[in-house]
Amino acid sequence: MIRWARVLIAVFAALSILPCIAAETPKYGGILRMQHRDSPGSPSILEESSNSVTVPFMAVFNNLVLFDQQQERNSVETIQPELAESWAWSADNTALTFKLRRGVRWHDGKPFTARDVKCTWDLLQGKSATPLRNNLRNGWYHNLRDVTVDDDFQVTFQLNRPQPAMLSLLASGYSVVYPCHVPPREMRAHPIGTGPFKFVEFRQNESIKLTRNTDYWRADRPYLDGIEYTIVTNRSTALLAFASGKFDMTFPNEVTIPLLKNLQDQAPRAICRLTPNSCAVNVIINRERAPFDNADIRMAVALTIDRKTFIDILSEGRSVIGGAMQPLPHGVWGLPAEMLRDLPGYDPDVAKNRAQARALMEKHGYGRDNRLKIKVSARNIPTHRDPGILLVDDLKHIYIDAELEPVDTAAWFPKIARKDYAIGPNQTCGAVDDPDQNFYENYACGSGRNFTQYCNKALEPLFDRQSQETDFDKRRALVWEIDRRLQQDIARPIVYHVDSATCWQPEVKGFVPMVNSNYNSPRFENVWLDR
Repeated sequence: MIRWARVLIAVFAALSILPCIAAETPKYGGILRMQHRDSPGSPSILEESSNSVTVPFMAVFNNLVLFDQQQERNSVETIQPELAESWAWSADNTALTFKLRRGVRWHDGKPFTARDVKCTWDLLQGKSATPLRNNLRNGWYHNLRDVTVDDDFQVTFQLNRPQPAMLSLLASGYSVVYPCHVPPREMRAHPIGTGPFKFVEFRQNESIKLTRNTDYWRADRPYLDGIEYTIVTNRSTALLAFASGKFDMTFPNEVTIPLLKNLQDQAPRAICRLTPNSCAVNVIINRERAPFDNADIRMAVALTIDRKTFIDILSEGRSVIGGAMQPLPHGVWGLPAEMLRDLPGYDPDVAKNRAQARALMEKHGYGRDNRLKIKVSARNIPTHRDPGILLVDDLKHIYIDAELEPVDTAAWFPKIARKDYAIGPNQTCGAVDDPDQNFYENYACGSGRNFTQYCNKALEPLFDRQSQETDFDKRRALVWEIDRRLQQDIARPIVYHVDSATCWQPEVKGFVPMVNSNYNSPRFENVWLDR
């Protein structure tokens, strides 16, 4: 209890000093040294699907618009201009026009123009002659008819119908602008952006290095000379290195609550922020491969999950049970607790749930003498691997003997995209706290990131209805109905929503972790070192 009290005191102390950051005079110079949790597949943000990519490479790029990097909560009200100087909606809300910033240059010296914006969204819509290798966010732009170039410094996003969330989608760390003159294959090896830092090198499983863009369009930024990421896959080793001063910052939202206690003991000067990170631990199930092509078997999996044990072990009781959308109070759209209780597997009586699950398994011939043997595939990082261990244990209670199969990050997304898995733990994270991002990306038929291939054509008209609804209460009611039906369909059983911490040395200034997305904050142009 004394140790835990010290943790809380340190967290509150960190909170109390944040308002003072703006009063300090930033210093120029220095290299920010960060730990990276694993080796991303490539530096290409448009083609990858993890903050393992956005954290190190978001600083290389700019968006048209971006959530304010000094505000901890993303909202429409905190969206600020970047490559766009201003924007305006048409009277019928089906056209969004951006006036673009002049004088911006790509890192190779070529000028940025409206044509680059069109080329980027042509890539994302599959219209380019040189397509993306992986197009995981095509679902975001299902309602985008075209991007038109009005002149060299003005573009218009033409929508099929009103979509208030479009501006928020464009403000995500995933929505960076690519250059027309650099093909996707080169962006996978040496990304060229307009951002505050230039790419130097990426050594797989070793390091990533960025250097200051001395020709950045925002003349007084960035403050840092560069950023160096050292890839340390062992979480304990990484935190020991941070405690000893080797790193200035941990990988964002990678410090679990149990590890936070030890870290504060070892590095009492460290500033740590414990926040929700917009990620939900869930179970992805290959609905097209036996035995999980059977709805009863999928229902049995949902019924055997012991959510409380997951939370007690992995976050010491601090994380929150919810549905597809991030729960209140940090999330805006999450299902209230009273609406969850009658959904499959959410009844706190785990013994009763598992009895129902075993009956379903027995219906299809499984039992004590005929146990199902499968592999549980898990991305080989602790945030996925640890839930995988508990999932293996939960499955034992319903006649399923599972073996954990760790998969490196570089191979993980291609593996599940080609449906080469049966079942596995996953983290679905909100790049934007809006239903349009979550529903169209993770649950829409044909979406590149709908890894389970869940498809309910009858539900998709509700996706569109909520998307164009401008009345908040009416839209939230539609979102709740969709979320309930997703849980009833066992689309992607949600185990819990994660709370975790980011820690940095007191010399690091200007970094503000976000509470409803961990994808939108690592631009790092406002970060500086007081040393």
